[in-house]
Amino acid sequence: MASLKMKQGIVLTSSTISFTVCFMIWMMFAVIGIPIKEQLGLNETQFGLLAATPVLTGSLTRLPLGLLADKFGGRIVLFLLMLSTVIPIYCLSLATEFWHFIVLGLFVGLAGGSFSVGIAYVAKWFEKKNQGFAMGIFGAGNAGSALTKLIAPSIVVAFGWQMVPTTYAVIMLITAILFWFFSYEDKSHRVSSDVTFADQLKVLKDPQVWRYCQYYSFVFGGYVALALWMTKYYIGEYGFDLKTAALLAACFSLPGGVLRALGGWFSDKYGAHSVTWWVMWVCWICLFLMSYPQTEFTIKTIEGPKTFDIALSPTMFTVLLFIVGVAMAFGKASVYKYIADDYPDNMGAVSGIVGLAGGLGGFVLPIMFGALLDLTAVRSSAFMLMFGVTWVSLIWMYVIEVRKTPIMGPGTG
Repeated sequence: MASLKMKQGIVLTSSTISFTVCFMIWMMFAVIGIPIKEQLGLNETQFGLLAATPVLTGSLTRLPLGLLADKFGGRIVLFLLMLSTVIPIYCLSLATEFWHFIVLGLFVGLAGGSFSVGIAYVAKWFEKKNQGFAMGIFGAGNAGSALTKLIAPSIVVAFGWQMVPTTYAVIMLITAILFWFFSYEDKSHRVSSDVTFADQLKVLKDPQVWRYCQYYSFVFGGYVALALWMTKYYIGEYGFDLKTAALLAACFSLPGGVLRALGGWFSDKYGAHSVTWWVMWVCWICLFLMSYPQTEFTIKTIEGPKTFDIALSPTMFTVLLFIVGVAMAFGKASVYKYIADDYPDNMGAVSGIVGLAGGLGGFVLPIMFGALLDLTAVRSSAFMLMFGVTWVSLIWMYVIEVRKTPIMGPGTG
């Protein structure tokens, strides 16, 4: 008979690996979308839609999947969810028309719903004082975005983009089977059979839930959007090839995933509010610098006209992108620490709606990035938009929380 501590370790490990694979597959269009765009002759807006389509279903299903996890247990829900995506993932390799990719992308997107199932499943295995850290480790599965940038380009170059979904389908099937055999179920973690789905949804009337939705739409939605967009951005802005661009983009995706565990630890120690507040400010500063377009201007001097260039070098841009990735990793963990503290008995429902809001941000933003680029022809317009979203979050947080809570220390978050 395994001890509780052993079960906690096994559940956390198997869930984190499963979520990493799900996220890796959820983000595959960040890489294979580029050769597909060339093959189909898509414009920037269409590319944004193609890349974001899986994010839509992954977002919309988070709430119902979270409710199902609370009701029937996270183990069976996560297992069946992973199995349901295997065939659609494989069928992507057979697609030839734009609408094929959109329809199949919707089914593949179910993999993104794994978060609300897994986060509630994992959190219930740990005591409150360690929940932030445990959820942070699970959330580090976001690093699957970086993993797909490291794996997929090499597959594309060697075998063509069609081999990526074929390989990923096999990986998903194996992962689902291993998860089932290396996980546990505790029926006491389920909500009472007397509790209906309507009862579970009552918590959504709490205005705090919608505030957390706003925060998460930035730290997670922004992370997903940039993870989808950055490979293409490096190719267009700096002229890198696919493998180099994907590697540099991973400098954002990797810390944005793996450091979530550290963000959970900081949230346990200093409070969710303090961590989230400083995350917003760090992102605000970096995004302001990144939003400035490459500029050439001429001034008149006593020695005649002189021309100056203002532009971020690839190195400086990547440093700023890395910092944003680190900050967003901390922010994703701190928002869910808020939820674990305030709604311990409704983690599935609340994490579902907050995850839905974050995922919708990840769906809408890439489309807006593409539309802005088509409209303005300025690539940094994506960061101008993100800068504005950060402002909204900062203002809302200041009005609701900061005037009432200490900036340093545990506060009330």
